[in-house]
Amino acid sequence: MRVLRVAIGSALRGACRRLAPLLLGALLAAILPGAPAPAQEGAPAATPPAPAAAPIRLQVVGGLAGVSQYARFEEPFWTRRVPEATGGQVVADIAPFDRSGIRGPEALRLLRLGVTPFGTVILSVAAAEEPELSSLDLPGVSPDMATLRRVLTAQRGWLQATLREQHDTELLGVYAYPAQVLFCARPFAGLHDLRGRRVRSSSTAISEWMAALGAVPVVIPFAEIVPSVRAGVVECAVTGTLSGWQIGLNEVTSHVHAMALNWGVSIFGANRAAWEALPPALREVLRAEVAALETRIWDAAEAETGIGLACDAGRPECPAELMAGPAGPRARGRMTVVQATAADDALRRRLVREVVMPRWVDRCGPGCADGWNSRVGDELRIPAPEPR
Repeated sequence: MRVLRVAIGSALRGACRRLAPLLLGALLAAILPGAPAPAQEGAPAATPPAPAAAPIRLQVVGGLAGVSQYARFEEPFWTRRVPEATGGQVVADIAPFDRSGIRGPEALRLLRLGVTPFGTVILSVAAAEEPELSSLDLPGVSPDMATLRRVLTAQRGWLQATLREQHDTELLGVYAYPAQVLFCARPFAGLHDLRGRRVRSSSTAISEWMAALGAVPVVIPFAEIVPSVRAGVVECAVTGTLSGWQIGLNEVTSHVHAMALNWGVSIFGANRAAWEALPPALREVLRAEVAALETRIWDAAEAETGIGLACDAGRPECPAELMAGPAGPRARGRMTVVQATAADDALRRRLVREVVMPRWVDRCGPGCADGWNSRVGDELRIPAPEPR
């Protein structure tokens, strides 16, 4: 895939508006084989073409490479399930976003512009530019999957409307990874032991959480976690329980904390022009199929949270297929799982109240506190304060 790097300024936004009719015409031609070119003013109306024999081919940007969600769910869904469900009318090419030349903070902009017609956006990363979107996955707010489901249910309607109205993106699915937890190369007994340690982070909110604990956050892409720990750039890293196992993080760390800091929630959406260019019947099929995929991914994320810890620790619950590596069977994990204590949970609650919510509101703006409180804050008894 050709690497496309988009810098959005006011001039480019104006250019995009001026070129919108041409871009839409090109997009229609690219998505619908045999679609007619836009009619020129004064030209006679073209006769509608006969249904094209060739299938519609979608270009899809998926989630992170090298982890269960992409390998077990996203890739086979688009390459096998979609052609089957549409009777061969739709086929798709999919690539993980971190191997497609796309930076996480750019993903939502590229969807809005139609550069990515169908794509995945990790909300905590996109929050660098759209902080309100991270309200689905703020650190410490959802210590378990049941709470995370409540947060999503309460905010899904708002999320769908926001993406459609502000980002020209049609929400099709919301995904979650296994719990994002802390791995460290040296022993620790709890969150209070992190002072002075350099910790890999992937978002502003996690960086603020770590800084509040006295740690030194370092933003490092997912693909560079293991090399960074091995080289001593950081000694700890926040990532998924199973994702850490699958990338070999257990080989360079010794201890893993069981508390979920967040869940790597992402959305799967379509550029609205690309979506509306599809025939209505196919849109209906794709929407239903992505909804079913979402259910499978959430169920797997919940199960894989425990499976990841089992593999890291070398317990028998680690499935045999996860012990297979590219060069042969992997060595059994030998990590120490540090269970969350009552002191850890009390610290989590305090950080949510004193750090996470106030700083999120400061970044997000005055309307965000009211929106959060009305949608979910009152229900969870986690109020967002007014901006300072």
